[in-house]
Amino acid sequence: MAEQFPGGVLDLLDAAGDRTVFEHAGQGVSGARLLSMVRRAVNGLRRCGVGPGDGVAMLLGVGPREFAAIIAAHVVGARVVGVRPGLTGRQREHLLRDAGVRVTDRPDGPGARGPGTLLTLDSLLSAEDDGVRPRVLARPEDVARLLHTSGSTGVPKACAQTYAAMTAGWAHRPDAWPPAVRRLAGRLDRFLVFGTLASQVMMEYGLLALAAGGTLVTADPPDFPDALVRHRATASVVTVARLAKLVADQRESPVDLGGLRALMVSGSPLEPGRLREAVEVLGPVVFHGYGQTETGMISMATPEEPAGSLGVPPVALEIRDASGRPVRQGTDGELFVRTPSQSSCYWREPALTAEVFSGGWVRTRDLGHLDASGRLWLTGRIRDVIIVNANVYYAGPVERLLAGHPAVAEAYVVAVPDDSTGEAVHAFVVPAAGHTPDLGELRALVAAHLGEACAPTRLTLIGEVPLTAAGKPDKRRLADGG
Repeated sequence: MAEQFPGGVLDLLDAAGDRTVFEHAGQGVSGARLLSMVRRAVNGLRRCGVGPGDGVAMLLGVGPREFAAIIAAHVVGARVVGVRPGLTGRQREHLLRDAGVRVTDRPDGPGARGPGTLLTLDSLLSAEDDGVRPRVLARPEDVARLLHTSGSTGVPKACAQTYAAMTAGWAHRPDAWPPAVRRLAGRLDRFLVFGTLASQVMMEYGLLALAAGGTLVTADPPDFPDALVRHRATASVVTVARLAKLVADQRESPVDLGGLRALMVSGSPLEPGRLREAVEVLGPVVFHGYGQTETGMISMATPEEPAGSLGVPPVALEIRDASGRPVRQGTDGELFVRTPSQSSCYWREPALTAEVFSGGWVRTRDLGHLDASGRLWLTGRIRDVIIVNANVYYAGPVERLLAGHPAVAEAYVVAVPDDSTGEAVHAFVVPAAGHTPDLGELRALVAAHLGEACAPTRLTLIGEVPLTAAGKPDKRRLADGG
């Protein structure tokens, strides 16, 4: 039986030896040195009595010391809680409620004060390096980490991922890489990391880069495109909003991005208009990942995929109708998935768990279909609906149709009250570069393809969509007037 996570990560660092695996603040850190940091952090945690099942909160940014602290907490079998920037005080304290130990690189920063033990990175790494490979104490059934959803509906939900699930994950195991991930891994020579390693996406692509023989390069602040040039990055992770800004900056004042080989777009759907612009300006470098906090990666589109496709999912996936029965190929329905590293439940939320986790499947609440080639296409969200004359219409198909127009980069649809029909469609449209969409033409396009009930009664041009703290489109703010 394979050693529990993070045994495989310790092996990666050991195998790297004198090779530089991190570049931080102008200094290179070898695999051997990073492994020494992990040993020190493990001994520091054990000195404080931290062991299997204990809650440890990580209030950390990015860097080799932060990476070592997180891996060390997993070595001792702790339940790791990552706390990302941008949370409200209420959200942050909700995340910290079950953590007896807080590890921070900013003793006076948000969330550092509170009940339990506070450990700084300096104190944690002041422990002795005994030179002995740490014994991984993690137990398969224990919760390895709590991954929190964006919290767009209020308080973030904590997805509990066990050590067995993390051990089965693909990122640190080249033998488990799906074809699209293998294609991506070959481009991660210098992977730019920023923000926080509490980010599920940042950590997992970081582990992928290490497993591929690449180097993690830290950027603070992540001022694209300058950071890409300054650090000679070949790859990084971006939101749709950051990708759009990068494309606009390159149009206005181009810099040499010839070394850039991969941008992994994550967090929200990438509309065909945005993808067309990105390919035109940046070349074939966009990889579009689709997944959820509950599941990890579900599918990934490489630059060779048709615009709008998310590639062939390498996981178990069923498309089901409203009664829970699988639908025929090409028919839209709700996506249910099983992934090797999926969460097992929402932490201390049995009612919510019952809604989403059932029989080994995770209910995504996303709508989509599989085409004849097995490619996945998303078409909307189950709860993202407009009710016109008591009939339910999904926002996704309207958004996709509008975003497919050559004059449109992005489109977002919300429900607005209507005296005649109860609700009606209000569309917000971000123009493609150099275009001014004809609003009447767009309305007629929707009416012709989806019917008059789906045609927007109001169309508003916007320069950019407002974002949530997690970097996702904030349709609630659009509905409330921006």
